[in-house]
Amino acid sequence: MTVLSVLDQSPVSEGGTPADALQATLGLAAEADALGYHRYWVAEHHDSPSFAGTAPEILVAALLGRTRRLRVGSGGVLLPRYPAPKVAEVFRLLAGLHPGRVDLGLGRAGGPGHRFPEQVAQVLRLVAQPYEGYRPPEVWLLGAGTGSAELASYLGTRFAFAHFLRPELADPAMRTYRQGGATAAGDATGGAPGDATGGALAVRVIAADTEARARALAASFLLWRSRKDLGVDRPIGPPEDARRHRWTPAESERAAANSRALVAGTPEQVRAELLGLAAAHGVDEIVVNTVAHDPADRVASYRLLAEVFGLTAAGRPEPAGAVA
Repeated sequence: MTVLSVLDQSPVSEGGTPADALQATLGLAAEADALGYHRYWVAEHHDSPSFAGTAPEILVAALLGRTRRLRVGSGGVLLPRYPAPKVAEVFRLLAGLHPGRVDLGLGRAGGPGHRFPEQVAQVLRLVAQPYEGYRPPEVWLLGAGTGSAELASYLGTRFAFAHFLRPELADPAMRTYRQGGATAAGDATGGAPGDATGGALAVRVIAADTEARARALAASFLLWRSRKDLGVDRPIGPPEDARRHRWTPAESERAAANSRALVAGTPEQVRAELLGLAAAHGVDEIVVNTVAHDPADRVASYRLLAEVFGLTAAGRPEPAGAVA
């Protein structure tokens, strides 16, 4: 069975504010919790008008307090920016407040990466310090290449590959991770029996009730992403703007490249592609990332996916420490 989770970058919409984007994240997490998604990750971005999520640990705390069943975590903390003990202390505290529900995803970006392996090892030691009733956060390394995959395998953490950034490297990265036998890390990384242990693939997805609507939303996303690649970082605009836009050759070239990392279509079409990616790369979890101008389109996309995959929160036991 393929597990579905969420990666939310808190995208800012043209005409909206970062505060609006953060409120949309809170609403989407509540929806994902009710729909039966497995986990909900929030990203860390800085100095970008496109994304509002600059402090994932703050958002994680807020989301844990507003959801009941979801695992909630960072996708991820940019570890080179921070002292490892501080990161460990923050997520130990979150895990103490919400046992069995906290993920700590760590990324190499954001600063000099030469100390990253040492920092990750330090975080692992500190979050594992036990006391009675404590359940450590589940530690993941996040990457878009083979380096973090190799480190995750060596250290025995879980690994999520950013297919939406470098789809061509997904296969070598996942093979590198599996070669070390780290997929059964279990208790050493906060894993629990029954959790997905075959690694995860983070995929950019847009689902809509018709192909035409999916194409319109995809065009809006591709225009925004192409401009961002070319140095024009701005909030994402509505599909109507993309329909009227006169694409430059450079924008069209970037859109063609970015479309290779985008799965868009009707729910049935998207399901078939996601299952194909999971099988091709040997993963049992897809972390879905959807960027759209209107938060309602994001919610609708996740709802449609939940329906076509048969997700349900009904009957799923609530973790210890769930908030009423």
